[in-house]
Amino acid sequence: MAASAGAAMAAGGAPLPPADQSLVDGVLARQRRALAKSITLIESTRRDHQERAQQVLGALMPHTGRAIRIGISGVPGAGKSTFIEALGTYLIDRGHRLAVLAVDPSSSVTGGSILGDKTRMETLCQREEAFIRPSPSAGSLGGVAEKTREAMLLCEAAGFDVIIVETVGVGQSETAVAGMVDMFCLLQLPNAGDDLQAIKKGIVEIADMVVINKADIDPRAAQVVRAQWKNALHFLRHASPHWAPPVLTLSALHKEGIVEFWEQVLAYRDALTPSGEFEAKRRHQARAWMWNLIDSGLRQFFRHHPAVQADLPALLDQVDAGRTTPTAAAYRLLGHLQAPPAPNIAAGSASADASPL
Repeated sequence: MAASAGAAMAAGGAPLPPADQSLVDGVLARQRRALAKSITLIESTRRDHQERAQQVLGALMPHTGRAIRIGISGVPGAGKSTFIEALGTYLIDRGHRLAVLAVDPSSSVTGGSILGDKTRMETLCQREEAFIRPSPSAGSLGGVAEKTREAMLLCEAAGFDVIIVETVGVGQSETAVAGMVDMFCLLQLPNAGDDLQAIKKGIVEIADMVVINKADIDPRAAQVVRAQWKNALHFLRHASPHWAPPVLTLSALHKEGIVEFWEQVLAYRDALTPSGEFEAKRRHQARAWMWNLIDSGLRQFFRHHPAVQADLPALLDQVDAGRTTPTAAAYRLLGHLQAPPAPNIAAGSASADASPL
């Protein structure tokens, strides 16, 4: 499956540098080391690494898109890692190759992250058909790392046909992972306090499936929670008219209910594919991803603009002292991005020339 030497092209049609071509060939040949190094490259914040990463990813894009992408989220302690290990073992035994992108929360004080998911998936990480990559959230919203989307594409290029994104479970910002996967699954517990209060409308609307894990601990409580979730889902309008999100009970520890879960995943794909909704969802996600990157790039451009950096300290002091409003200060700083119009040039052309992109 490896690409032929020099087949991948950099921007402008030039061949990739040997080091980057080696990464591309290694990923296509399903070499775990090449995949890990490629993900490390895209996670780097160095500008030169980012440029290389985009070239590598661009060369691999024709080989992506063939996997089914599943997002798994839930409160800490819901048993996400145990569930993923049970599901992954089941899938591998049936001929699938599984990549798990597990995101651990970074400390707001030190910036560090435990990255302990591989230790919680001890059996799965020993399987050659599985690839587990823990990454720090590094302050990113939505419980996912900033480069999770790119890592997912790299795993697809490496031949993994099931991609699972496990998030940190940070509340209603699960919309971030729901916006990059085909199916978003929410794990709940049978004994987590007032479950009706825990059912937030925003989460219910984006969930494609709800799973009550650890049902073996208290089967009666699990059925009560299942009924509550089914009732909540029944009265809401969901994204797809072709799919009613099911609510399952299972025990990942005892591997009970795993088969039924995977059957629902396949049923979901089969329900959305004939109408073209499955692919349309991916196209919408790709566009949203592009705009997110544009927003992020504009913020970085703004923060590093020389005029903004020169004016910012004095304006912050004025805002702190109450001598100016935050609105006035923001508009003044944003004004630095507007280049003065050139003689005999329309304002629209001047704005285009001033674009940071």
